[in-house]
Amino acid sequence: MEHDGQLALYTAVASQLKEAHARVRALQVPEGVRMALTRKLLVITAVAKHDLADATRRLERFTADLDEGRFPEEDL
Repeated sequence: MEHDGQLALYTAVASQLKEAHARVRALQVPEGVRMALTRKLLVITAVAKHDLADATRRLERFTADLDEGRFPEEDL
């Protein structure tokens, strides 16, 4: 039973990551900002492979930042 719950959680996180990537692609921001956001999402994806709870927390913070319009500065 626990395996089914874990699989459902992975599926939910994967769906949220997919949505976050789509949101980042749709943003009207400089390319450097988009790249920084994409890197953050890639880090969250990597974390999900080892610590799903941490990845979930990071993704929630990332999504809240997007909702609030808080973006990293453009890399130069």
